[in-house]
Amino acid sequence: MKVNGAFVVLEERQSLFDFLTMQKFDLTTIAVERNGKIIPKAAYKEVLLENEDNLEIVRFVGGG
Repeated sequence: MKVNGAFVVLEERQSLFDFLTMQKFDLTTIAVERNGKIIPKAAYKEVLLENEDNLEIVRFVGGG
């Protein structure tokens, strides 16, 4: 699987929620695109990741 351009090997199938939690992402400050489609936060637990997936994870940053 590719995550923000870096290859990551999934040892077992897991949900997007579990992956993000294990990687210590703050779920309140990110948006996730999987294979070119934005994934709603409400679907993170239902989306099962595959090694062929391409994830882009962006963080919201405040400023002004």
